[in-house]
Amino acid sequence: PLYLYPFLNTVSKQRPFEYLRLTSLGVIGALVKVDDREVVHFLLQTEIIPLCLRIMETGSELSKTVATFIVQKILLDELGLNYMCATAERFYAVNSVLSSMVMRLVEQPSVRLLKHIVRCYLRLSEHPRARDALRVCLPDALRNNTFLGVLQQEENVRQWLGQLVANVQQVQVPVSASVAAPPPPHGGVGVPQSHAHPARVAQGGGMPGGMGHMAGAPPPMMGGGGMAGGAVGMSMGVMMAQGMQPGHAMDAATAAQMVAAQAQMAGGPMDPSMAGVAP
Repeated sequence: PLYLYPFLNTVSKQRPFEYLRLTSLGVIGALVKVDDREVVHFLLQTEIIPLCLRIMETGSELSKTVATFIVQKILLDELGLNYMCATAERFYAVNSVLSSMVMRLVEQPSVRLLKHIVRCYLRLSEHPRARDALRVCLPDALRNNTFLGVLQQEENVRQWLGQLVANVQQVQVPVSASVAAPPPPHGGVGVPQSHAHPARVAQGGGMPGGMGHMAGAPPPMMGGGGMAGGAVGMSMGVMMAQGMQPGHAMDAATAAQMVAAQAQMAGGPMDPSMAGVAP
């Protein structure tokens, strides 16, 4: 599958390129559909997550659906869930894209896409740190009855949505000093490099930062001075997810969500100036 990644990395919206991306996504989707941990382990060593995130943000509805399905299947594996929630940067990159998709679905509903998004959020809510962050950044459209009309015939999705809301509304138990959360990690989500060579992709070489760093084991949690570096990685990941260029200011709401999510995932307060937020 590594030789398909350059096709996934194309950005042209012309129909032939879209068909090429969709076919390549179909191959990866068939791999994750078998629920094999070795498949998830292999994919996490590559840049499949940022590739899927970009397609989820900019692709056609069908491409978005297949890409979201791939992310969902990776999340459903314990290794994949722990990997995406290991750092605030990874979590926020995934959440930022999912949140943006939810906002678009408010205007143009798609049941088949919405059900995969809800399932992704539900799985994230099963991770303690991600659940804490979702209390702040879960889209309001998923907390209220915005999608009640389009989900009338989707009982399973309504149940998932109800469980998601119940999970994020659970009372947060303070962490005692004796079991304090580990120091914030270092790393971030890098933008996939164009036409990355398969051998380099397999080593995570096309991904500067956290999501390309996995060599046969779950990603290490690094402490010490990792907060500042992690904040930079998160800022780049957010800009990738939102189509922003470095140096452009993000809006206040996004900045506030990013800082809050970083604080929740890191287990403590965070100075907004460390999040790479432009004044």
